[in-house]
Amino acid sequence: MPDEPLTPETVPDSLVDFSPSTPSVASRHAEGTLVDKYGRHVTYIRLSITDRCDFRCSYCMAEEMTFLPRAQVLTLEECLRVAGVFVGLGVTKLRVTGGEPLVRHNAVWLLEQLADLPGLKELVITTNGSQLERFAPALRAAGVKRLNISLDTLRPDRFREITRVGDLAKVMRGIDAAQKAGFGRLKINTVMMRGGNDDELVDLAQFAVDRGIDIAFIEEMPLGDIGHPRQASYFSSEEAMTRLQTRFALLPSTETTGGPARYWRLPGTATRVGFIAPHSHNFCNTCNRVRISARGDLYPCLGNNDAVRLMPLLRAHPTDDGPLRAAIVRGMGIKAQGHEFSRRMDAPQVVRFMSMTGG
Repeated sequence: MPDEPLTPETVPDSLVDFSPSTPSVASRHAEGTLVDKYGRHVTYIRLSITDRCDFRCSYCMAEEMTFLPRAQVLTLEECLRVAGVFVGLGVTKLRVTGGEPLVRHNAVWLLEQLADLPGLKELVITTNGSQLERFAPALRAAGVKRLNISLDTLRPDRFREITRVGDLAKVMRGIDAAQKAGFGRLKINTVMMRGGNDDELVDLAQFAVDRGIDIAFIEEMPLGDIGHPRQASYFSSEEAMTRLQTRFALLPSTETTGGPARYWRLPGTATRVGFIAPHSHNFCNTCNRVRISARGDLYPCLGNNDAVRLMPLLRAHPTDDGPLRAAIVRGMGIKAQGHEFSRRMDAPQVVRFMSMTGG
């Protein structure tokens, strides 16, 4: 089992007493900027506002899940406060995640407040699409710039099998609603699973082309004990590209959305195809992001257990952001140089589920 997250007071000095190898010239803060000990400038945070979800995707959760008691989850006001401190430290992009963020009561209120943070340039959400039919217009009005929608199959029976409880038709109506609300640059996220959906990758790309949206194919990440070996279902980006090239020409692109995906253009279409390949093409050398879990743990690296607990500081100092800010800056000292997903498929180093950290 992993160690408990470090408290700000117990982070070893050897981990936090560092000088970045390159100066953060672009930062608005000469001191206390979010630069780790490898010179990577953190400008992007992923904030989970709940560990709960209305799906139970087989690669993300166990079939029977135990969720956090409400008292152990950041309040919306605490989420806003944490985000405000990060933005004050030069973060310009914020992705709200879960679980499924739109099952959190009053999530739209939080999004409105986040969008108004001075210095924040981009507010985006990752969602399973189940609530978009209801919320898409409100999200657009709140100031959300982009949506990433998880979609692993176009077959209703397979969708129910993967999600255990989900309704594909509801998600499709949600995608319709998002486009109608004016979200022009939607992106579909597809986790690739050998024997699970690898025979649909071309169809999913064609779906994106037909809709005029982007799609990212993601190698399955070994997070949490899901009850079956992941190695058997692993499907690489190279294999996916070979499949796609049976129908599409793929032109390399230097475009980026600020995350780990590497994009290719499909000539004659508005669609970009991205690949997120933590196994076959480690992207750690350019990592610019950290994660905040629903219980307020700062995870500088998705593929490691080291974390700093922020909730105790939030609650011990309700009107003083100084200790919180100092802990965040010090937390950059435990950001690992890289993960080891490629060597730990069936014996994952990280035993927490993806829904606990935030996608």
